[in-house]
Amino acid sequence: MRILITNDDGINAPGLQVLEEIAAELAGPGGEVWTVAPAFEQSGVAHCISYSHPTMVARLAERRFAAEGSPADCVLAAISDIMVDARPDLVLSGVNRGNNAGENVMYSGTVGGAMEAALQGLPAIALSQYLGPRTADLQDPFETARQHGAGVVRRLLDYGDWESDADFRLFYNVNFPPVPASGVQGIRVTPQGRRRETSFGVVPYTAPNGRRFMWVSGGSQQTPAAEGSDVSANLAGFVSVTPMRADLTCHNSLDGLAKALNGDMLACSQPTNSDAG
Repeated sequence: MRILITNDDGINAPGLQVLEEIAAELAGPGGEVWTVAPAFEQSGVAHCISYSHPTMVARLAERRFAAEGSPADCVLAAISDIMVDARPDLVLSGVNRGNNAGENVMYSGTVGGAMEAALQGLPAIALSQYLGPRTADLQDPFETARQHGAGVVRRLLDYGDWESDADFRLFYNVNFPPVPASGVQGIRVTPQGRRRETSFGVVPYTAPNGRRFMWVSGGSQQTPAAEGSDVSANLAGFVSVTPMRADLTCHNSLDGLAKALNGDMLACSQPTNSDAG
């Protein structure tokens, strides 16, 4: 198997080393693992691409490259240039330091990398390690992802829906729970949740020169979400697996809104009595 890995924490991040181990186990002795990752941390960039400026790509070693761009840039660089002669069979993004469950999905560069791969027609999985009080004192905070990662990916490869003919191909978002590897309760297939009592915010800061800056701050990641969601499963000790698409349409609202609005522009364009001369 020929596997491409990327992340949003940067080429030197410990989670990428964990993903290299997972990918090497999956690829096997006759396989290949290619790394194309951001030269610097790109957390929070979501599905951003460097559309308006060039991105420098540096070869660090055989099958190992760093790009001065986002995870989505890295995927594009890999399939359009670095691996153009033979596209990867699988793209893995992560292992992120911290969860990409709940509302974090919308900000995640880790998820953005997997999403870009899916948009390019490739099987893709994002992997993240939830952190919390039970992982704080671990010698290896990634031990749960390290020990369970390859097994979870294998299960997805065997049983996941890998349809390739849809307009927006499925990809998968995997979050390992904030517990030691021995404390994992199993796997749960879950929808994306929402921590309603926490959100991102801004901490203002005035520099010594009088200029105004801000730091973006996040809320508690131990805040629960709806029962059955990815967040809920993770906090209960389960690995969450969420099938996703790069389609933000709210399909449940289409029919009702169409009945209410279809034809309104024509109706509004008809002159009324008050419009007549």
